[in-house]
Amino acid sequence: MLAYAIRRFGQSFIVLVFMSFLVFVGVYAIGNPVELLVNPQADEAERIRATAALGLDKPFLEQYWGFLVGAAKGDLGKSFVFNVPALTLILEKLPATIELAFVAMVLAISLGIPLGLVAGLKPDSFVGRGIMAGSIMGFSLPTFWVGLVLIMIFSVHLGWLPSNGRGETVLVAGIPVSFLTMDGIAHLAMPATNLALFKLSLLIRLTRAGTREAMLQDYVKFARAKGLPQRRVIGVHVLKNILIPIVTVIGLELGSVIAFAIVTESIFAWPGTGKLLIDSINQLDRPVIVAYLLVIVSLFVVINFVVDVLYSLLDPRVRLGGAAAAH
Repeated sequence: MLAYAIRRFGQSFIVLVFMSFLVFVGVYAIGNPVELLVNPQADEAERIRATAALGLDKPFLEQYWGFLVGAAKGDLGKSFVFNVPALTLILEKLPATIELAFVAMVLAISLGIPLGLVAGLKPDSFVGRGIMAGSIMGFSLPTFWVGLVLIMIFSVHLGWLPSNGRGETVLVAGIPVSFLTMDGIAHLAMPATNLALFKLSLLIRLTRAGTREAMLQDYVKFARAKGLPQRRVIGVHVLKNILIPIVTVIGLELGSVIAFAIVTESIFAWPGTGKLLIDSINQLDRPVIVAYLLVIVSLFVVINFVVDVLYSLLDPRVRLGGAAAAH
């Protein structure tokens, strides 16, 4: 396990450095942030002073090296727009995004796996076909369109749910959460549903495929021949075996939900990192853009590591850290 963790840390470090370099190149090539930050009426002297104050007068590689040195000390730079540490801005918004992503994944998991099991066990029934038709719709409908339809129905016409904001929050370990208040749940319902739709469809199809394959295996036929109840056959012999690929996909999709919740956050004015990122891109706020991507990549790394550990717990044959070499 230790050797695996060290190897993963080394790989993650290389990914982070490479990602930061790509973002630096991209933002550097797009344009000069000073053109957006300085008053258009300012003279050339003011522009030069602003450029020097932001460190943009230095060569590209020198700017990038300065960023790497600061990042090694935990300093990802200051926002050009707000003049505060970029990491602070992101960490202030990140809990809202993580909460939205986790609630969306809980919805997708709690509905996707049972519905996928039903569709896999009864593939030719009306219910099974209906579930698969619904999953196809979930794949096909654009996220922004579904969000607008939800707002039109539940906020405009029915007036049941609020269309924007996070609602009332309470502090848990110093972090504001909204799912512990009724007002917060009302604000969370539509954006979480909108964000969960695609993942729900994915889990339904993955679970259905795994179930149909597992039902043809000899160990399931043997369990049935022994006279075991259907619930035990499904719960122990089918579900436990199909959970291995499902857990892997859930881990990867959780990271993608956190990273790509931007559309949903924009539609429902959810105060997460999505709006912050869009504003930063529009204003070429390089430190915030780079810091955001590094935080997201780090979250992917942590989630993947947790998934690998769960993988080994679900399947004892899986060994972390060079099991193949031992054989």
